[in-house]
Amino acid sequence: MLGQKLQQKLLQKLSPQQIQMIKLLEVPTLQIEERIKKELEENPALEEGQEEESMITSPDEEEERTEETDKDKDEFTLDDYMDEDDIPEYRLQSNNYSKDDDKRTEIPFSVGSSFHEYLESQLGLRYLTDKQQILGEYILGNIDEDGYLRRELENIVDDLAFLQNVDTTEEEIEEVLMIIQDMEPEGVGARTLQECLLIQLRKRDDSSPDIVNAIKILDCCFEEFSKRHYEKIIAKLGLSETELKAAIDEILKLNPKPGGGYNDPYNRSAQQIIPDFILEQSEDGFDLHLNSRNMPELRLSPDYNEMLKTYSSTNGNNKKEMKEAVQFVKQKIDAARWFIDAIKQRQNTLLLTMNAILSYQNDYFQEGDETKLRPMVLKDVAEMTGLDISTVSRVANSKYIQTHFGIFPLKYFFSEGLQTDSGEEVSTREIKKILGECIGGEDKRRPLTDEKLTDILQEKGYQIARRTVAKYREQLNIPVARLRKEI
Repeated sequence: MLGQKLQQKLLQKLSPQQIQMIKLLEVPTLQIEERIKKELEENPALEEGQEEESMITSPDEEEERTEETDKDKDEFTLDDYMDEDDIPEYRLQSNNYSKDDDKRTEIPFSVGSSFHEYLESQLGLRYLTDKQQILGEYILGNIDEDGYLRRELENIVDDLAFLQNVDTTEEEIEEVLMIIQDMEPEGVGARTLQECLLIQLRKRDDSSPDIVNAIKILDCCFEEFSKRHYEKIIAKLGLSETELKAAIDEILKLNPKPGGGYNDPYNRSAQQIIPDFILEQSEDGFDLHLNSRNMPELRLSPDYNEMLKTYSSTNGNNKKEMKEAVQFVKQKIDAARWFIDAIKQRQNTLLLTMNAILSYQNDYFQEGDETKLRPMVLKDVAEMTGLDISTVSRVANSKYIQTHFGIFPLKYFFSEGLQTDSGEEVSTREIKKILGECIGGEDKRRPLTDEKLTDILQEKGYQIARRTVAKYREQLNIPVARLRKEI
């Protein structure tokens, strides 16, 4: 049965300034500089320099601005803007990070030519027919960021026929692919990991026993090699344990992702970390400040402010042209003011959050002793600051702090807690450190299983389940025992 029903609903709306602040909140220092530069270029009412007292607008407009700000405060909460999809994936309250993870999360600063541009430049140096050039370019377009050709040759033939009206065969594609596989980096254009490794070994032009055995292993026993069934390889190829180890050492020197060094946005050879916070020790404790670097002070343009006053006081404001001029100037001034306020709010929120982290982890920041890191999740910082959990998450995402003992991402200081037999709460970082030490000192011929690692940790007094050990091991990027086995 259909019916009508009246319902009252209170909707909260964000002002443009608040939306800008939220978006700017998670932007790191390097990108905020670019964002400010872009805003300066696009808005003539915004310029560099200190704000002057004389730049206050008319009393009526100032009163209107104050009322709008108060209204925005009443109707604003971050929950209205953010949903679960807005919270960064890493979920600070449930993940921990190793030092290796920290290296992978460094902020890219500069990049060279792209991987595909590098391949195209090499292709241009080969003697190819016009048709081979077309085939080569299409193949390169299908090579993924790891350097592999994942698309079947049969499908490439069909693509060329339908999309480019090029009639070709798998044999012709294979011929051009061989040319590409002869290019740098070694292993590029391979269709499988096995082919990738074999390409690299065969380009060595080395007939030493170790290389010959390595090729045999990959060619005839790749499945056994990938599963580390070394006894089966020895039996199948008639190798001694010493010969097998020497051959495997050669294989392990190869690059399983030829394109990785070019496409990795965190390539250490082409990056530089720009810290967002600078922490210095002083006699009175700590001195924390934002890294202002190349960030200029912003103000409203005096010329635009004066222009608005002139237009507003000019007789004949009813004229269409004059109204449009006033509207344009006011729009630019409002946009500039919103941006200045958003930047200030961003700075205040960043400092508020970092000061809370500094207070919570005070013992750690004294010396940088990792064992003194207390269990801390997003909620802890949110409660200390009065900020929303999503806001804390945005601040912690992609931000770095420079201390007297190194540069760290803010998410480094977050971890879960775990109780010992004595009831003491310890950081999961401490558990992971012990876990890493146990695996680092294990007998690689008989690596420790997750069950054995659980027993070791429980013997040390840590109340932990096997599935939790497996989760922490995976977060440390450590494979299962079977894949850690060595000869």
